Amino acid sequence: MKALVYERSIPKFAAARVASALGGAGSRVGPLHLTDVDEPALPGPGWHRVRPRLAGICGSDLATVDAKSSRWFEGVVSFPFVPGHEVVGDLDDGTRVVLEPVLACAARGIDPPCDACAAGDNGNCERISFGCLEPGLQTGYCADTGGGWSHALVAHDSQLHTVPDAMSDEAAVMVEPAACATHAVQSSAIPEGAVVAVLGAGTLGLCSIAALRRLALPGTVIAGAKHDVQRRLAADLGADVVVAPGEMARAVRRQTRSLSVDGRLTGGADVVVDCVGSADSLEQALAVVRPKGTIVLVGMPGSVRVDLTPLWQREIRLVGSYAYRHTTFATAFELVAESRLERLVSALYPLERWREALDHAAASGRRGAVKIAFDLRSTKKRSAKP
Repeated sequence: MKALVYERSIPKFAAARVASALGGAGSRVGPLHLTDVDEPALPGPGWHRVRPRLAGICGSDLATVDAKSSRWFEGVVSFPFVPGHEVVGDLDDGTRVVLEPVLACAARGIDPPCDACAAGDNGNCERISFGCLEPGLQTGYCADTGGGWSHALVAHDSQLHTVPDAMSDEAAVMVEPAACATHAVQSSAIPEGAVVAVLGAGTLGLCSIAALRRLALPGTVIAGAKHDVQRRLAADLGADVVVAPGEMARAVRRQTRSLSVDGRLTGGADVVVDCVGSADSLEQALAVVRPKGTIVLVGMPGSVRVDLTPLWQREIRLVGSYAYRHTTFATAFELVAESRLERLVSALYPLERWREALDHAAASGRRGAVKIAFDLRSTKKRSAKP
């Protein structure tokens, strides 16, 4: 079968890092390539073959392809791996499923499970490098399971969620990112009436706005969005105020009636949801959150240099939000349907046009798009969806 395979190659990894740092595409010189591989074997009982229909391209995938991901992941990834963890596909019996990609204790055949898995917090599994599988925090980063950027992968019963017949493939491929946003909102205890600032209006940011409006009771949601399409969608999904990123501090000051000292707010937003994960976004989050407020880091960060003095002096809470609980997916299905998140799927590409797809995903906002995905429903070439 055809698959996009990411090999372990230090020279190609370095080349991708240099290319992306210079504004080029790491995918053109890095360790990712399209090739013929054998379908992955079923690791044991309770495992199924999944044939992807659509597989999304996420920010963490782009960071991997451009060699920008953190070295923190080295011990929880195995090579060669097939990327792709946002997947809707078919089982051999025709059942359509969404993949929950975390490779936790149940998938790894570990019994009794770790404390996190026993409590239902699969995203915090303590055994992601052990058990019957090679290391891999998720499908798409594990040599044994394959990934969504191919014509077949394997998944355990514990990872599969049946898709309702009425739900389109485009909606179903949005369930996994919607689950990330759902978990971020549900685990952050957003106070009723809170002023919430959302930094970033890509897939995670827009899903987070939708989740805030449907799963919490904020008073005002302020969204920072770079591009016109992002601004329109942010407003439509529930943001009360939508501004350019550079206008966020002014917008928060107006909404909270904060004073300003030396250009810094004395008050600020109750909660800041950072869906970017860069040094700049974290610095901005620290600048616009109130004393004793909360910053929720949803976007995947790398190695960043940020002055944490305000975190200390203003007693700010900085919390991470990774993945989800297993039960989160039921709510995510509802969120996708109620918010019509399928409209975030902007373009579909066949696997053979993978470089174009990755280029489009990397420049999605600038090109008026949000979510780019691979279309595996046919082996025939097709044009990208407008």
